Amino acid sequence: MPSSTRPARHATTLHPDAEELFLQHPDAEIITSFPGLATLTGARILAEIGDDRARFTHAGNLKAYAGSAPVTSQFGKSRHVTHRRIKNNRLAATGRHWAFAALTASPGAHDRYNRRRDTGDHYHAALRNLFNRMLGQLHRCLTNRQKFDEAIAFSTSAPALLPAVA
Repeated sequence: MPSSTRPARHATTLHPDAEELFLQHPDAEIITSFPGLATLTGARILAEIGDDRARFTHAGNLKAYAGSAPVTSQFGKSRHVTHRRIKNNRLAATGRHWAFAALTASPGAHDRYNRRRDTGDHYHAALRNLFNRMLGQLHRCLTNRQKFDEAIAFSTSAPALLPAVA
């Protein structure tokens, strides 16, 4: 048997075991409540971020680790925003897959992606922005032990303005 067929056969036997073990994890129900995250993608996200909630005290830390948070450089009056090059590449790749899957599973995700494209973002930048948003919501949900809520994740309401002081 050629060696190139062996890994595929082994991967298919690991698939049910990975799903079964992931579904036993206390965070599995929260993770799979997100649009675009099924058991295998959710297991990969969990494997990359870990289950130590003290590891990422703020969502921004997790976003930087995943490479979804933008990097802003300023030199004098010139300001440049780019993406992170040093990151967890496995988490970033899974995040692209998650964001792409969320486009069809969530109207809010699809709307956010379209708004970013309309403002001039290229495909990958818009997906990275969507992943950034979803990752922040994942951090919030895992910290508060809540399932995903579309209305909270993609609320478009502007913050209330303070009344004018006379």
